Amino acid sequence: MRTPPQRGRRQGRTTSRELILGSARKLFAEHGYAATSLREIAREAGVDPAMVHHWFTGKEELFNACVELPADPAQVLGGVSETAAEVRGEALLRAILVLWDSAAQPALLALLRSAAGSRAQGALIRQVLVKRVLVRALAGLPGSQTELDRRGALVASQMIGLMVSRYLLRVEPLASAGHDELVALIGPTLQHYLTGPLPGMP
Repeated sequence: MRTPPQRGRRQGRTTSRELILGSARKLFAEHGYAATSLREIAREAGVDPAMVHHWFTGKEELFNACVELPADPAQVLGGVSETAAEVRGEALLRAILVLWDSAAQPALLALLRSAAGSRAQGALIRQVLVKRVLVRALAGLPGSQTELDRRGALVASQMIGLMVSRYLLRVEPLASAGHDELVALIGPTLQHYLTGPLPGMP
């Protein structure tokens, strides 16, 4: 009896979408989001630039697919940049906690683990922090670019430390603390990083 042919993609055959994603991950990790164009990604993947637009509406969607974000940071953090500067730290922390304590937590944990174990993945996650999170946290705040970069790095260090301690390592009492308690404990530190005086800065 003749076996009917199987439908679908042949095993071992890489689709143009997979080629594009692989090239995009490489270039985003090496050069960053802003310095990487869709045309360069297409060239690296060996496909026509139109094929990139066939699979993705633009660079933003392609980047999100590369990092496999479980939620759109623009939606989660949309209101943070509109918050008054003097309460920006609390607003940022609450938005991040709501995201991490949602159904997205398993996927976020997977991203955190992969970032720790892979230099390329870590570079992509860093791009997410810089382009999608810190931009909103620092929007409208005064200071030179050097000062804002320093403030952003301090905020990132605090947030990453909290995520690792609370969700990955499950360090108590952080792991079981409620949002209000965490905001009371950590919010002032974030706020200081955002708007308080820093050593070496005027």
